[in-house]
Amino acid sequence: MKVSRRQFLSVTGAALAIPTIIPISALGRADRPAPSGRITLGAVGCGGMGKGNTGDFLDLKDCQVVAACDVDKQHLATVVGKVNLRYKNTDCKGYRDYRELMARGDIDAVMLATPDHWHALAAVEAAGQKKDIYGEKPLARTIGEQQAIVRAVHANGRIWQTGSWQRSQAIFHKAAEIVRNGMIGKVTRVEVGLPDGQGGKMVPEEMVASTPPAELDYDTWLGPSKMMPYIKGRVHGNWRWNYNTGGGQLLDWVGHHCDIAHWGCDFDNTGPLEIEGKGVFPPADAVWNTCTKYRIELLYPGDIKMTIAGGHPDIRSGTKWIGTNGWVWVDRGAFEASNEEWRDYRRLPENLRKVKLPISNNHHRNFLDSVKSRQPTITPVEAAHHSAIPGHLGLISMLVGRKLKWDAQTEQIVGDADASKLLSRPYRAPWQIAGYAG
Repeated sequence: MKVSRRQFLSVTGAALAIPTIIPISALGRADRPAPSGRITLGAVGCGGMGKGNTGDFLDLKDCQVVAACDVDKQHLATVVGKVNLRYKNTDCKGYRDYRELMARGDIDAVMLATPDHWHALAAVEAAGQKKDIYGEKPLARTIGEQQAIVRAVHANGRIWQTGSWQRSQAIFHKAAEIVRNGMIGKVTRVEVGLPDGQGGKMVPEEMVASTPPAELDYDTWLGPSKMMPYIKGRVHGNWRWNYNTGGGQLLDWVGHHCDIAHWGCDFDNTGPLEIEGKGVFPPADAVWNTCTKYRIELLYPGDIKMTIAGGHPDIRSGTKWIGTNGWVWVDRGAFEASNEEWRDYRRLPENLRKVKLPISNNHHRNFLDSVKSRQPTITPVEAAHHSAIPGHLGLISMLVGRKLKWDAQTEQIVGDADASKLLSRPYRAPWQIAGYAG
């Protein structure tokens, strides 16, 4: 970063408008878009999930993807080419600097699919530029960063959708509504099964330091994280398996199955009281150093106990709620319950829905509808924040080797200064979250 953001915008701001594209915000007040019109969207992060999400938005006729950003020239060219091919024009513009994309006044919303260590900087910038946000899970690399995102989204009145798309699947919606409507009695225990190991394939020749490829701006790719030698095996796709950039299987999946567990328990705005985690780790200096096996025991309000585990056969993949009158288990493409009649419901029958969770049949469609209506999405920023907190705290407990107490109101670890230091981490200069850091 040789040019400050303010200097950058003062030099380039006047050249950013593209008058041939009319954003939805132009049809009404900027904070209250008109209920009809085309939503203009910029894609930030053009790798795996970014490419997939962009394709999903391209399939929705009231959305026009007008810009894309990535620090890898090949990833960027692939997505820009895909967009322009779909629209049969060359209107989609590519960027290397996300701030330049977000400074455009003709963009209503952004899709963020960067590695975890970039979530907070990109999301806070987007909120400050009055963009609505579709952001990937987990919300951020640390709880402190998540808190900054929540503050920025609230302060700027933004719509947020988390990529925890299981809420837009009928099978998960049915399971959560069964629990919320008391059909298994009082919930006493919840089991959340996540993957273990490290999901990539370790290729020996990719696990040694080398020169970054010409198409990748590696310094910017690392961004706020600690400078480390370039190793091909821990960048694209495999950044999840090193704590400098990701959070391992635990943080990669907690925004799915723990998110559903919270939805069923009405925990979208609260958190655990006690957390104790144990894990198996590679050496701290290993190329991939995230824990390969873990078990976290948590106590929630109402004396509800939760176990989050990966690599423990007694905890089945997915989410299981156990109550005083029955149980429900759900996973992708699978549902079981103590009452076999529930299995045959696609959704819970209307006469049983005393508590009605919002319904979405398409996660990206739900986001666009909320951008228009200004009503919350099915997975708003508060849900994303609280569903990831158990994973973050579980990891901190593993690292310090002791049980933690958590104040869900103040969002602070109680009586443990050393553990509290791990709620955030220092940023590499010159990167910083201006205005919203705690």
